[in-house]
Amino acid sequence: MGGVRGVRWRRIAGQLGRSVTVWAVSTLTMLALAALLPDFRLQSADGDSATRIAITAACGAGAFGLLSALVWPLLVRLLLLVPALFLGLLVFALNGSLLLLALRLNPTGQGEAAPETAVIVAAVMSAVASATGGALAVRDDDAYRRRLLRLADRRRRGTPPCPAGPGLVCVQLDGVGHDVLTAAVRAGQLPTLARLLTGADGTGPTHRLTPWRTDWSSQTGASQLGILHGSTFDVPAFRWYEKERGEVMVCNRPTSAAELQRRAMIRTGERGLLAMDGASRGNLFSGGAGEQALVLSIATRRRGRENRSRAGYFAYFSDPANAVRTALSFAAEIGRETVQSVRARLRQERPRVSRGGLYPFIRAFATVVERDVVVAAVMGDLLAGRSVVYADLVAYDEVAHHSGPHSRDVEQVLRRLDRSVALIEKAAEHAPRPYHLVILSDHGQSPGETFRARYGLTLADLVRAGCGLPVPRRAERTHSGAEARAAVRAALGRPDEPDEAPPRPARRLEPVVLASGNLGLISFPDTPHRLTKEEIDLRHPALLATLANHPGVGFLLVRSEEHGGVVLGPAGTEIPLAGLGEHPGLGEHLGPLAPFGPGAAEAVRRTHAFPHTADIMVNSCYDPQTGEVLAFEEQIGSHGGLGGAQSRPFLLSPLALSAPGGELVGAEHVHAVLRRWLGELSGPEVPLDTDGDRRAA
Repeated sequence: MGGVRGVRWRRIAGQLGRSVTVWAVSTLTMLALAALLPDFRLQSADGDSATRIAITAACGAGAFGLLSALVWPLLVRLLLLVPALFLGLLVFALNGSLLLLALRLNPTGQGEAAPETAVIVAAVMSAVASATGGALAVRDDDAYRRRLLRLADRRRRGTPPCPAGPGLVCVQLDGVGHDVLTAAVRAGQLPTLARLLTGADGTGPTHRLTPWRTDWSSQTGASQLGILHGSTFDVPAFRWYEKERGEVMVCNRPTSAAELQRRAMIRTGERGLLAMDGASRGNLFSGGAGEQALVLSIATRRRGRENRSRAGYFAYFSDPANAVRTALSFAAEIGRETVQSVRARLRQERPRVSRGGLYPFIRAFATVVERDVVVAAVMGDLLAGRSVVYADLVAYDEVAHHSGPHSRDVEQVLRRLDRSVALIEKAAEHAPRPYHLVILSDHGQSPGETFRARYGLTLADLVRAGCGLPVPRRAERTHSGAEARAAVRAALGRPDEPDEAPPRPARRLEPVVLASGNLGLISFPDTPHRLTKEEIDLRHPALLATLANHPGVGFLLVRSEEHGGVVLGPAGTEIPLAGLGEHPGLGEHLGPLAPFGPGAAEAVRRTHAFPHTADIMVNSCYDPQTGEVLAFEEQIGSHGGLGGAQSRPFLLSPLALSAPGGELVGAEHVHAVLRRWLGELSGPEVPLDTDGDRRAA
């Protein structure tokens, strides 16, 4: 008993010592700021002694610290109806108000500051206090663990102790392809991941790197649905038109994400990979997790116990130091993007897309706000002992779309993502159970200029020309969809974007043309069924030939009354899907699919069988020498179709777990591997569907 009391008293003494140190540093900071800022005074107009000024600073620093600890979390909870992004912008004003209140409560009555100066003083003091407290806490394992738990506000209230067996944490680096990862490791941009692969610290490698291949729809909606819920069935692209409902499905629209998740759960008969004691952070889908934050598929629900999609923001911003640090980094990232964009224009870099408007704010949100909140939530999950965690970091994907997947701009993003992985790894060392860390991606990105930039018209313009419809003189930009934009809308409390509403054709026979990276989908909304090649030729005799012979188009997929699915290429090439061979000796039978490499025919066949495959599926051309494709959206780093690195993501897994085994084809196969690892770890009992696993493999 005496030993326990001794440990308790030593812990209290340690906490008291750290608090006194932080208070002392804050006092010195306040004195320094009072000397530097003319509108911030700690003495009366007639002047005071140095002792009285020091007492005033000490009292002010103490009052500000107490108010930050007690009042700030209450303010955040009172602002639950304020959009999370606006809450971040209110950080400085709220923090400054607390400082003014602290000066008024000062018993010496000498403190005074202008409102704008109070904002600066409060920001600096919060940052210094946070840095000092963090530096002191890192030296004490117990203190560090308590600090991280407060960071994410993830305590297991009323739940039994976590199992002693290992847990699994999966971190998705959105859009980072296998080739980008290996090049960044060689260049020293990812030291944490390099250590896992090579054992650079002298302990030997702990992880293996495995590439895997996506389906034709190489984008987060399909891949993450397959990884978390075990099904990519009937997800032909990032966006597509469903004739029976007269609606456009968009993977990063909350209503569509919720519907796709519902369909996948019906098809598999399972809740998802994270169903038992799991946490889903920053994802499009929940994976069946009981703990969800920043999950798009629940963003449209009414707030309650089952809807905590934005709870992660408020848990993170409840610490004023976090809020100030993230807000400052947010502003710095906007400045960084502005400088990089201007530099690209001055150097006349090609290819290049517009990076103005709201994009700098969207980039800053993806690379700073969402990253910080997701990482904090994952750290809290580990320290709470959750059995399985899956989190998505979208920073690289957003920047690569506009700067290019191999640009200098993305190098800085990759370094910061590596530091985020290191933070998660550090938190795992203090968790109440051991954890295995899996790093993976959902797709890659292929470089190349846009279809519009090369040919001066969009895919929709080309379709209208082939249909004999008038083409606008000035081509309009095709809307660019990315996960970060959806996350921003959800954070603002406006999950559905108005311009994503189903298109309303001006005339009944006009087609609906949608883009998903370098994959285009053309649907005729006036027919309830998928049109055949013969029906399309009867309606618009020149359309298919116009598309197939265009130099920016790689191949088309249509349905034929005679052959079922057929692939169309230039010069009248028409190959039935049933006749496509993938044996090296039969390469000539791949026709226009030959440049797209192994697996292309299999991917096209599978998509052809989906109920909602478009009347005409268009894949842009691909240059195997340069790895470039032509995006139908305004992106110079794109994904969504076939061609190059976009179809080649990676899986970085611990050597302590069984090897993935064989070639990984499709996200459903990755899901089966993750479920197997959960079984090996004696984690959540996710029921296995033997037939489903066989189909995935």
